[in-house]
Amino acid sequence: MHATITPSATRPARVLRWRVVDIVVASVVAVAAGVVFWVWGQVQNPISGPVSAVLPGFQGLLNGPWLFAGVLTALIVRKPGAALYGELVAAIVSALIGTQWGFATLLSGVVQGLGAEIVFAIFLYANWKLVPAILAGAGAGLAESILDLLYWYPGAKPEFAAVYAITTTVSGALVAGLLSWLLVRALARTGALSRFAAGREATGRV
Repeated sequence: MHATITPSATRPARVLRWRVVDIVVASVVAVAAGVVFWVWGQVQNPISGPVSAVLPGFQGLLNGPWLFAGVLTALIVRKPGAALYGELVAAIVSALIGTQWGFATLLSGVVQGLGAEIVFAIFLYANWKLVPAILAGAGAGLAESILDLLYWYPGAKPEFAAVYAITTTVSGALVAGLLSWLLVRALARTGALSRFAAGREATGRV
């Protein structure tokens, strides 16, 4: 008589409840991302003006670095709400350091975080591979482009709106999605994420 082992029996159960270590690491990642946001704000402004003057709407390509905090946090922590938490905390840190947009940054943080969060929720917080990561980055970019067009560019011409939405979404997919996924894999190989599923997968442990 042979015992039958089903695939579900060999697969560790997913725990969606946040642990203390999840909160700590998510907060550290988000704070570091907030500092990156602030630095990018100093770099992006001198570039955005000339780009928008020559190629209206293509300044959306520069928006990707604002979008990575939520995706990166979620890929590490793998818990519901992680994308929203990471992006919002990063936005708060950026605003506290001081940005030209002030606390309007928080609205962007919420919108960007929700854009990524919705994608991970569609995958039932069970798939953290490359495609969901890229789609989450794109989701953050699309959500932010809609907010920007309503808040910063009201009455923009349809062609500008289309180009801006497309370039922001593509930038989110590549910078927030692809690069965040690659960064998590690189961190996991160092052993820095050994207490997380992302780290155990990289080392072959379950």
